[in-house]
Amino acid sequence: MPNPIPLNDWLDAMDAEYLSTFIPDGGASVKFVVASEDRRTDLAASLRERLDGKDYALVELNAATMRAHMPQDIFFAMARQLDWPHLARRAILRLAVALGYRVEGVSAAPNGNVFDAIAHANELETQFVMQQIRPKIQNQVYRNHRMARDFRTAMSHLCLNEDNRGGDEYGGHALIDWLAGVARVSNVRPFSIYTAINRTTARYFIESALYWIRFAGYAGTAILFDNSRVTVAKNPKDGLRYYTRAMTIDHYELLREFIDGAERLTNTLMVVAASHEFLDEDERSRGYGRYQALRTRVMDDVRDRNLVNPVASLVRIA
Repeated sequence: MPNPIPLNDWLDAMDAEYLSTFIPDGGASVKFVVASEDRRTDLAASLRERLDGKDYALVELNAATMRAHMPQDIFFAMARQLDWPHLARRAILRLAVALGYRVEGVSAAPNGNVFDAIAHANELETQFVMQQIRPKIQNQVYRNHRMARDFRTAMSHLCLNEDNRGGDEYGGHALIDWLAGVARVSNVRPFSIYTAINRTTARYFIESALYWIRFAGYAGTAILFDNSRVTVAKNPKDGLRYYTRAMTIDHYELLREFIDGAERLTNTLMVVAASHEFLDEDERSRGYGRYQALRTRVMDDVRDRNLVNPVASLVRIA
């Protein structure tokens, strides 16, 4: 069992080694933090505070309220927290800057017509600005193979539909509902989108969303994933999610896939906040000992008796 480390000491290390440098520079990492329930609450509050002013997108996931063993539910939970019109406007502003337009004072808040705002800031006609930016959207968004085809199609339409924001013709609502798992894929077929977001495809949508957040100009994404509910052995029947042993293994396999595919999690720090039961090495338990492929990826090969490595894959918070 790893020696405990004070929460602030660990956050200082994450701030210095990851949030301020490694993640904005293009890195990605998955960290595991084992803590009691009250310390996990402190972790969430402190992480929000540390991210304030760093221009990160923050996503909070909780296995108690979502199916943490299903990748599509992870994406849907992410999608419901992301402000898609805001991301589209940020992306448009970045494309405008690349074309040499002035965007000082143009807000990325989703109100009004962003193309009108850019045109006004540059004393140009809106139609002219749109004619210049549309090819950029086509080439750098729609044809950007860093994102899944239907995802980048949706982002292209969200960007192009910004000129109709607030009007009767705005088509972004259907796309946002589809991304959030509220609408079926049949609702977005008019946009030439045909792929359902399910267990097979969700990982590509997660990776695409993380790339899009960076494309829109954020320093990166911080994901706080409280998976403590997964290790509850007996169903408390309290209305929250309960995980069978098979579901627990599926969840651990999903975490293992995130670790192995970290290079595809663009500019992302994922922090998995676990209970002390997570450290149970008994193969009959709900701890990581039940899935050795995950355990071998997060355990320390060498551990000092007295010193704690704050940037280790797994730490225990005092």
